[in-house]
Amino acid sequence: MSIPRGAVRARTACVGFAAFGGFWGVWGASVPAIRAQAEIGDGQLGTALLFVGAGALPTMLATGRAVDRWGYRVTAALLVVLGAVGVAVAATARDFLSLSAGLALLGASSGAADVAINAAAGSAERAAGRPVVIRAHGFFSAGVVLGSLSTGLLAGLGTPVIVPFLLVAALLVGAGLAVMADGRAASAVPGADGRAVSAMPDADGQAAPAVPGTGGRVVSAVPGAGGRAVLAGSERDAARGPASRGAGVRLVPLLVIGGLGALAFGLENAHQSWGAVYLADMLDAGPVLAAAGPAVFAAIVALTRFTAGSVGSRRATPLLVAGAATAGVGTLVVAVADAVPIALLGLALAAAGTAVLFPTLISLVTAHVDDAARGRATSIVTTVAYLGFLAGPVYVGRWAEATGLSGAMVAVAALAAALAVLAWPALRSVVHPGSSWDVIPEDLNLAEKASGPDS
Repeated sequence: MSIPRGAVRARTACVGFAAFGGFWGVWGASVPAIRAQAEIGDGQLGTALLFVGAGALPTMLATGRAVDRWGYRVTAALLVVLGAVGVAVAATARDFLSLSAGLALLGASSGAADVAINAAAGSAERAAGRPVVIRAHGFFSAGVVLGSLSTGLLAGLGTPVIVPFLLVAALLVGAGLAVMADGRAASAVPGADGRAVSAMPDADGQAAPAVPGTGGRVVSAVPGAGGRAVLAGSERDAARGPASRGAGVRLVPLLVIGGLGALAFGLENAHQSWGAVYLADMLDAGPVLAAAGPAVFAAIVALTRFTAGSVGSRRATPLLVAGAATAGVGTLVVAVADAVPIALLGLALAAAGTAVLFPTLISLVTAHVDDAARGRATSIVTTVAYLGFLAGPVYVGRWAEATGLSGAMVAVAALAAALAVLAWPALRSVVHPGSSWDVIPEDLNLAEKASGPDS
């Protein structure tokens, strides 16, 4: 199968997400051991964890431009770097200062990798012509579950805390190599100067029309948003030099999508961070049952994403409204539960609802942004959404102090209701037939001229 130069196959995007999820599963299960190794208390641990967000936000904003400029090389390198940083944190976190510094680096590398793999999944979805993003996120959730369970088993065997980080680093290296292999696997056609360039399939699976590049080279085009034909990846840059990197994005639609993503992430991380605490404190669940809360949540998220993977962005508004409503109902079930099984049922409903939210928003970005600006668009959306991810657990904590954990769960349900109410008017304001959320310079639309009005 031919793939656009700089893009990855759908299965490779899923491998990257699975390895990324495995890393965070390992990290989540290793936090108690890391805390003990650093010899710090809960208060210092909470402060140190803030450095993850502090490191992530700047790199998330900066990564998009690098992805647009260098494509798959950036994605592959960031996956490898994330694995190396995880090993370094596990090896060097011996006190509060070293842990905080390590977590800042971990946040920076993780935030950058997050943007890169989401952009890669979007490019894979565009190239494949079928939904990829939501399934890729399903592999992330499955990776979290497997990484967490594997780390727990290794801890039970008495292995050092660094061992699971070494194993997941090897997986991340493998994912990086797969991305590199895909990036170099484009079919070749001869250029005017005898050099080989990539052939891109069009919507019918045929090679896209060739257009003139610099030095008499012939390069090919890929389909863009709204049916526009644009040059892709390094060929785009070679065809018109620095001017071809002037592709931009329309900020307002991306901020709207990012704002919806912030509500979605706040809702999701509220359950991930407080689910076990709620079961233990409100329902007197033992350690095993309390740990089942996050595991059930992550497992249902993965299953839902695999099941809903064929929907993509075609029915974005009803999917967002239904997902948010389901999450709200599930959260209310948790709030009124008087037994662990009922609370777990509520968590499962909340997980099924939240599972479709952010991947659907990323699929919308994929449908409305060309590859020339995909990295920058993904950076904006994920950075704004990540603010909700950081705020979600704090939101629950503040409400818990004021009203108790049951009241805090009602406040989380209110977030879901807000998302359900806002999704339709928000999307209606930015999603229009044939609209695009990017600004493609004239030199990137060469293929449109070359292929004629009927192409």
